[in-house]
Amino acid sequence: MSNNPVRIIVDADLLPEVLLKVIEAKKLLAHGKAKNSSEAARMAGISRSAFYKYKDGISVYNDESRDKIVNYYLTLMDQPGILSNVLSILSNYGANVLTLNQNIPIDGVAPCTISFTTGNLKCDGHTLREAIRAVEGVITCRNLKEHK
Repeated sequence: MSNNPVRIIVDADLLPEVLLKVIEAKKLLAHGKAKNSSEAARMAGISRSAFYKYKDGISVYNDESRDKIVNYYLTLMDQPGILSNVLSILSNYGANVLTLNQNIPIDGVAPCTISFTTGNLKCDGHTLREAIRAVEGVITCRNLKEHK
């Protein structure tokens, strides 16, 4: 096996059935519908050995041109419900939150970073930031790619 493997994008219709079933088994594991790899392989209709042979070499490609990842940096007052209100706005506008990190508040203010995808976003970035900034207790909200 090469140290620099070649990655190839292939239409799923062209793949052998065993590879599609490995993807299915991996999805069953990831979604908690199978307790272990043996159960996932059985549910997908392949042998355990086939699963182990291909599991690390195949994955589903996510078209990044459709789902852009955006990172917001916020400073929030240390009061109950503020982060929850921000998350509600993100959800209402169709953002899919990937990661959230809120640090321990210092001097009554907590820094927070939120990463989300924009594939289903129902507004532009400016509108979303303004909606978040309007939440009582949000001190700042900025896109980490912006230089301000």
